[in-house]
Amino acid sequence: MGEQNDTTRRERLRIILKLLREHRVESQDELLSLLEQKGVYITQATLSRDLKLLKASKVGAGSEGYFYAVPSDDELRKREEIYAQDFLRGYVSIDWNDQMVVIKTYSGHSAPVALALDNMGLDGVMGTLAGQDNNVFIALRAGYTGDAFMADLKSRLPDLDED
Repeated sequence: MGEQNDTTRRERLRIILKLLREHRVESQDELLSLLEQKGVYITQATLSRDLKLLKASKVGAGSEGYFYAVPSDDELRKREEIYAQDFLRGYVSIDWNDQMVVIKTYSGHSAPVALALDNMGLDGVMGTLAGQDNNVFIALRAGYTGDAFMADLKSRLPDLDED
């Protein structure tokens, strides 16, 4: 089951980003402690996924060791534009129900479309599975429907035409 807390993934990612930019964070334990001070209680596994979504990485500071760093807002915006382009360039059609979304893609585009969706970090997406060639399956979290997925996707991709 998913974790219960008062913040959505998007809010949590904003908090983590702010903490990483304001503090020299050397470990995930230190970051978990900072998050708890902000009232955000998550597991180390969730934090690892969040850091991956933020493209955070440890960078060296010479003799002072390593700390987490994140790309600039401009770099993140550019990456989001690339994800949007990859998705829009690769998908053919989208079909959904209350538990699952199936995206048909052009041949060879299933992996880039799935990766784009993973990197968008939509709260209701439990996971994606790219077929070998032209299908992407998306498992939805309990209570998050295909209609909600489509609304979130359209808010991220205004040029999306689901026909």
